[in-house]
Amino acid sequence: MPPEKLDDAARGQALDRLSAQGWQHDAARDAISKRFKFADFNAAFGFMARAALVAEKMDHHPEWSNVYNRVDVTLTTHDVGGLSELDVALAQKMDALAG
Repeated sequence: MPPEKLDDAARGQALDRLSAQGWQHDAARDAISKRFKFADFNAAFGFMARAALVAEKMDHHPEWSNVYNRVDVTLTTHDVGGLSELDVALAQKMDALAG
């Protein structure tokens, strides 16, 4: 079953949970973003490799970039034009991987 865009109530609940973990909502894009910081490049790249395996299994891929010990992530579901449960689930999995 294809993902569905979160309705206002579900979006609000998800954003409440995710903002406590440092995720920020971009209302213009209906996306969430977060900057992850690690000890060094190796740790940041390791996180990206682990997150890439999870994203591939979910068939849901982040917009991201890496500079040294920093990984900037943006999640949105392009197929539905905004946030879906896939974004929420991937954000939670990324938080767990980052430790």
